[in-house]
Amino acid sequence: MADEDLQGLDEPGLRAEWQRLADRVAAANLAYHQADAPDISDADYDALKRRLAAIEARLPDLAALGPSAQIGAPPSETFAKVRHAQRMLSLENAFTGEDVADFIARVRGFLNLAEAAPLVLTAEPKIDGLSLSLRYEAGRLVLAATRGDGETGENVTANARTIADIPQTLAGAPAVLEVRGEVYMGHADFAALNERQTAAGDKTFANPRNAAAGSLRQLDAAVTAARPLRFFAYSWGEMSTPLGPTQTAAVARLAELGFKVNPLMRRCEGLEALLAAWREIEQGRATLGYDIDGVVYKVDDLALQDRLGFRSTTPRWAIAHKFPAELAWTRLLGIDIQVGRTGALSPVARLQPVTVGGVVVSNATLHNEDYIAGRDAKGSPIRDGKDIRVGDWVQVYRAGDVIPKVADVDLAQRPPEAVAFTFPRLCPECGSEAVREEGDAVRRCTGGLICPAQAIEQLRHFVSRGAFDIEGLGVKQIEMFFADDQLPVKEPADIFTLAARDAASLTRLRNRDGFGEKSAANLFQAIEDRRTIPFARLLFGLGIRHMGEVAAQDVARHFATWAALVESLDHARPAALAHRAADAAEDAERMAAAAEARRPRIAEARRAAMTAAQVTPAAQAAWDDLVGTDGVGPVLALSLSDSFANPQERGAIDRLMAHLTVLPPEARAKVSPVAGKTVVFTGTLERMTRAEAKARAEAMGAKVAGSVSARTDLVVAGPGAGSKAREAEKLGIEILDEDAWLRLIGA
Repeated sequence: MADEDLQGLDEPGLRAEWQRLADRVAAANLAYHQADAPDISDADYDALKRRLAAIEARLPDLAALGPSAQIGAPPSETFAKVRHAQRMLSLENAFTGEDVADFIARVRGFLNLAEAAPLVLTAEPKIDGLSLSLRYEAGRLVLAATRGDGETGENVTANARTIADIPQTLAGAPAVLEVRGEVYMGHADFAALNERQTAAGDKTFANPRNAAAGSLRQLDAAVTAARPLRFFAYSWGEMSTPLGPTQTAAVARLAELGFKVNPLMRRCEGLEALLAAWREIEQGRATLGYDIDGVVYKVDDLALQDRLGFRSTTPRWAIAHKFPAELAWTRLLGIDIQVGRTGALSPVARLQPVTVGGVVVSNATLHNEDYIAGRDAKGSPIRDGKDIRVGDWVQVYRAGDVIPKVADVDLAQRPPEAVAFTFPRLCPECGSEAVREEGDAVRRCTGGLICPAQAIEQLRHFVSRGAFDIEGLGVKQIEMFFADDQLPVKEPADIFTLAARDAASLTRLRNRDGFGEKSAANLFQAIEDRRTIPFARLLFGLGIRHMGEVAAQDVARHFATWAALVESLDHARPAALAHRAADAAEDAERMAAAAEARRPRIAEARRAAMTAAQVTPAAQAAWDDLVGTDGVGPVLALSLSDSFANPQERGAIDRLMAHLTVLPPEARAKVSPVAGKTVVFTGTLERMTRAEAKARAEAMGAKVAGSVSARTDLVVAGPGAGSKAREAEKLGIEILDEDAWLRLIGA
């Protein structure tokens, strides 16, 4: 429900919504402050709090009853409780420049300061860690306590003593001094801790804040001592003597006493100076080596702070200007190319780690080569045409659970040595050509059977039902054999040597988990039965891109024999390369035309590329025959050509063929009631299987399609027929039930 929807609620409705929100915020407070295991993002939490505030503005009596009047969460019963001499308050949040301007206006109004009167504030990073109060008496650390609910915290003195940044004694300090600050963990230390946790089989932490909080709140101080915790001091509680007249002077005094203070803290006069500090700190966020989630502004003059005083849970003299929860700037360290199971080459950004939306991000997607180049698939500019280069300062965003993405580039921070990224034309996994088909935004490896990144997916397809359909060799078994050291299956030919290798192996398959004497024998027999395979099943099983079952049948019928297909592809290869060059020339012309704001001259670009290729008449004739095959066009023809021209993949195919006998396709009937017609089966067939019905129709000269179109002649609809039958009715296509179909074909 959006905040605007509150306007439509009456008072009972508002109170019910307030109760729902209050319960959710209270639960989130416990998860964050007490369990160190937040269950919602900072952005979602802030949205809940803002919605609560909107309701409380209309019903003020609710404000004192719920989480708006509370700080943090009650201290855990695990630790001894400590009552703070002075409350540890939280901060009001600002999310926009307008919020900050309102804060300054409120301060001026409360102090009755004229617009022209000077007002100096400090700006410092808001550390994303765990608040801690340290009490020193006579210069010795006597107590360390968490914030808890602001009134009462947890005694973690023994643990705090193990943190190197926390002095055990102070020279020249006030007799009583409570130093307040933030316990945190640096990025490098966090990564090293998670590596140690993984090696030990222990749970890892989601982000440095969780790691820091969990480490400080250990029952065994030895565990805390082994964790790399740090501490920044930025404030104080009870003290017997003031540290200085201003926030700046007091923090400087803390540094003199031996505390680490943040070097980015600065004095600012006026709104623009504050916002400039915010932008600068936000831009440098990823280089700090620790997490921050905003910038804290405080009135510098401590006398003015005293006059401004406190509300119930927040001081009037300070505010936290939060960063957008799902955005961060960081350095692009490299661009890696990953090859997916379908052969797609996907660019991945390697980033200087930065926390975005509560998660440490070190990688992000770059989508594809066009996105890196600063254009969309049609050549139009995106990000104002800015390309992405290694070394760039980039903006990363993460919404919900979506993979992080690179959104923008800051050209002002581009290193002089940064060069435009060249997308690879060869697969980084197998070295095969990586091609980009017309209309496709993705470049793909043509290695197929021999590409390691695609191997398991290719093998799964090879044994699938429409392909070799080997009983007992499913997805689970393929994955097992692929990883097996004794009986590995890395390519299809290995399947047909499995029995012989098993006989010679010391570790027989019949002794493995999931197999016995009978199941192993059954598998070997099922493999043996598939040494003789119909031409179309073989073609489909090879997993060539765009080669579906129907296209495989069309190609098999056209060429009739394996040898004829191979000979045709070899002859057509020069023409295939020429047509690919012509496609590239078209793309280049489109890009150039878009950049020059003119109409592209596609036909001229293609003609020039074909002329330059000097294709022989024989090669062109073979190509024309291939693309003229029923069910085959230029896209599938190029895919076929690439697979058979790749030496490594051709080798894998030849090794497979040495084990097979290929059955030629059955000749289609030239005379039958359905010869030459396109048929679609839909719904449940009750007197024959779908596979049998399809085979019968094709044997009688029909072409079986998977979808209904204007070219469909007949639709055979069994019970449960749905959208295909409705589409046929709309197009006026003849629809038969199963009985009528069987009568038609004389079955």
